[in-house]
Amino acid sequence: MSVLCPLATRALTLAGVFLAVLLLLIVTLGLTGFADRMLNAAVGEQLRAERTTLAQTIRDPDQLEQALATRQQELRAFYGLDRPWTARLPQALLRVLTLDLGEARTLRSAKGSNRVADIVLERLPRTVILLTTALLITAAIGLALGTYLATRPGTLLDRALSGLAAISHALPTWWVGILLILIFAVRWRLFPSGGMYSTPPPSEPLSRFFDLLKHALLPVLTLVLVSVGPYVYVVRTITLNVAQEDHVALARAKGLPEGLVRRRHILRVAAPPIVTGLILGLAGSLSGSILVETVFNWQGMGRLYYEAVLGTPDEAVIVALTFLYTLLYVLARLVLEVLYVFLDPRVRYAE
Repeated sequence: MSVLCPLATRALTLAGVFLAVLLLLIVTLGLTGFADRMLNAAVGEQLRAERTTLAQTIRDPDQLEQALATRQQELRAFYGLDRPWTARLPQALLRVLTLDLGEARTLRSAKGSNRVADIVLERLPRTVILLTTALLITAAIGLALGTYLATRPGTLLDRALSGLAAISHALPTWWVGILLILIFAVRWRLFPSGGMYSTPPPSEPLSRFFDLLKHALLPVLTLVLVSVGPYVYVVRTITLNVAQEDHVALARAKGLPEGLVRRRHILRVAAPPIVTGLILGLAGSLSGSILVETVFNWQGMGRLYYEAVLGTPDEAVIVALTFLYTLLYVLARLVLEVLYVFLDPRVRYAE
């Protein structure tokens, strides 16, 4: 009970942060006039479509313009444009919190739905497949190599991998992706250059799975190449100080195997900051990699953000994605608060 109460307090604090971020987003859209411009654009598109329909029944130009003017006033009232944006603020916040995300203006799901919830939920699993796979591979390599290098500081291997980590961190993601496409897709023709499935996609489930795997190899390799170096260096730096402490020297003096020393006496002690980076990285990976998904035409969350902002701006989709990213961050922080109690015995919450 002494742990649950402080955790509940922290959960409420994170919920407050969540509400503040959403409120700031909606206020920013209102102050910049972005929301009004998007709603006016939606009204204009509907009027253009209705002009074509009404022109078939109303031949008089003056009557047609009068009918369109009346319809414009109705649409402006429907979208709340006849009121200041501050009056629409509570309603907008309530719609986001209740997941009433509305309809997208131009974007559609694969099944043709224009509901924002359908579009986002369709893209989310695709990003999980791509970016979470890359993150897990990066984490496995980083933990193994980083802990190993921490026990051999200053060696030739340590200096070489530290240099490669700096190079990996400096590589632009989009440049690595294009380079891999030129080598493996254009020149050697080993992998497809983009997309998620072949055209036409396989219908048999097993063939469809291997086709998806084949298309995912290059984007996953791109993400691993640009992130594994920095992660190895971070793990090495975190575990280096732990590897030089007295309890590690005592474990080696007892004759314990080096692998056991690294796992039980180095990695376990350094686990809290490493897990912090891993959990927050996982939450960030679900938000999508805009550059990688755009280069490889991977229809995930990052690509959706690109289409919602740089294509025809879609306010509803932008708000929905920001809502999802903030929710993932809050949940990740709450998971960390719980894990710290088990990973670090020095962490004790007091009432």
